[in-house]
Amino acid sequence: MSTTVAIASGKGGTGKTTLAVNMAMSSPSQVLLLDCDVEGPNVHLFLRPEYSKRESVTVLKPVFDPLKCTGCGQCRKACRFNAIVILAGKPLFFEELCHSCGGCVRRCPARAIKESPTRVGSLEAGTADGLFFAHGLLDIGQSRSSPLIARVKEEGMKRGLVLIDAPPGTSCPMVESVRDADFTVLVAEPTPFGLHDLKLAVMTVRKLEIPFAVVINRADLGDESVKIYCFENAIDVLGEIPFDRRIAVLCSRGDVPSVSIPEYRAMFLAILERVLCRIEK
Repeated sequence: MSTTVAIASGKGGTGKTTLAVNMAMSSPSQVLLLDCDVEGPNVHLFLRPEYSKRESVTVLKPVFDPLKCTGCGQCRKACRFNAIVILAGKPLFFEELCHSCGGCVRRCPARAIKESPTRVGSLEAGTADGLFFAHGLLDIGQSRSSPLIARVKEEGMKRGLVLIDAPPGTSCPMVESVRDADFTVLVAEPTPFGLHDLKLAVMTVRKLEIPFAVVINRADLGDESVKIYCFENAIDVLGEIPFDRRIAVLCSRGDVPSVSIPEYRAMFLAILERVLCRIEK
């Protein structure tokens, strides 16, 4: 049975990936780190893993047989995403809108629709210094990342402690990444923009009924608004990461601060332990 902790943020650039990587590298026990930001994965730049698995990820898309199609329009009625229209008695399919639900296939009385696998991206998995790692890479031109994110998350099944680096923001990719997590850590900056987007992230995880807490990055910059918001809304602050030039320099080189600076290893480990304590309660 695995324990899953998602690291998310309401906006990009808050230090979400930095926190995820350093928590994973600080853990004394075995961890699987999943990079679910499949549109722009970057965890591998810090880990430099050796890959042992590479595979294509596909979804099923409908294929229409014009010889069997009667133009009845039942497939159009079944499609909730308006991916099918009927013109001159024939279906016109918009692949980018299709959510691979299979409703049109089941609804077609003439059995004129079959499903065919269509590649959306790839999955890579491997290890780095004893740390298990996996990420997804969405193919250029693909608009839906959720199926690929779901496949990446499958790598974490029955793997002990799983850390998920979620995509930034609060749209479908973030929701798919944190959905079913045991706990979510929201990373925020102490700025007006950081507070605004933190509020959106809090609304999202509360709607999903996922336990969560906040980590404030670059905590000695900006103002006190994030701390005040968390206090007024009974939100735990698990830790505050200071603005430190050493961290910026190490990250710019693709190095991990918790490996190079002992006091930061202790700090990130303490944040991870606080998370695990809240899951156990």
